Amino acid sequence: MEFRRLRYFIAVAEELHFTRAAERLGIRQPPLSAQIRELERELGTLLFQRSARGVKLTDAGRLLLKEAREIVERTDRATLLVQRRARGETGELVVGFAGATYLVPLIPTIIRSYRDRYQDVIIHGRQGNTAALVEALREGDVDAAFIRPPVTDPGGLRFEPIIDEEMVAVLPHGHRLSKAESVSLSSLAEETFTFPPRVLGPGFYDRVIAACEKAGFCPAIGQEASTLVALPSMVAAGFGVSLAPRSMTQICVDHVAYRPIGGTRLHAPIALACRRASCPAAARNLFTVARDCVRTYTGPGWPVLPLQRVPSARGS
Repeated sequence: MEFRRLRYFIAVAEELHFTRAAERLGIRQPPLSAQIRELERELGTLLFQRSARGVKLTDAGRLLLKEAREIVERTDRATLLVQRRARGETGELVVGFAGATYLVPLIPTIIRSYRDRYQDVIIHGRQGNTAALVEALREGDVDAAFIRPPVTDPGGLRFEPIIDEEMVAVLPHGHRLSKAESVSLSSLAEETFTFPPRVLGPGFYDRVIAACEKAGFCPAIGQEASTLVALPSMVAAGFGVSLAPRSMTQICVDHVAYRPIGGTRLHAPIALACRRASCPAAARNLFTVARDCVRTYTGPGWPVLPLQRVPSARGS
């Protein structure tokens, strides 16, 4: 039984007039009549009583009308659901957040805007470091992730710059520079530093080390922090000084001072990443929302800095 003939049958059954049904369907009346006769031959019974006074449904026709409506409604619903899923308007989206990126006011703004626009998509958040999230992206365990570039091996991934976040110095209470208006990197040359291990965020780690070397020294690294978020507590405990993205100043830890870095402009960029191939439609929609938010963001926090091209560690 052809699905098209069911639609034709419903139109005739509801109009009880072949000419009006043909106009409703946008076809000529003779082909419509031929299709109904073919349907009757296929079913082996008359569906309409035809007379000079008009058309009436037979008992078999009334039964088919009920069943046909259910079939068409279910088919239309299935078609709509599949099309919405293909457009990324329904389903689930797993989003990763690396290195305290969720503390940057722009990031929650993007997520809220996405939720408002795609209310039928369930978002699952996953925290981790950049290296772990990049691997999760490649394995398909994460659909999109806010990471801190550059990435050692960017192959197969797509990146969208979000913000260049300023860096600050993280100093223990009572440090000689804890009340300074700003702190130059060279003034920290004799300090012991604490950072997360390079393997957790090679891009961030290498950027900081390179900045120190440009300032004329190779930083002495003591006890490593387990995560970027743990840095303030490590500094407060006396394990050394550190450098961190400005968003970390929202972590209020006693006996820690956050001071601007003077002289050298040091940034920690954030990018949104996903797979180039087999990227879910819901993730592609997140990229669109992110671009819109970057262009229009005027919310709380610090000004959004000019975006820079997101390089790989190989400079690609």
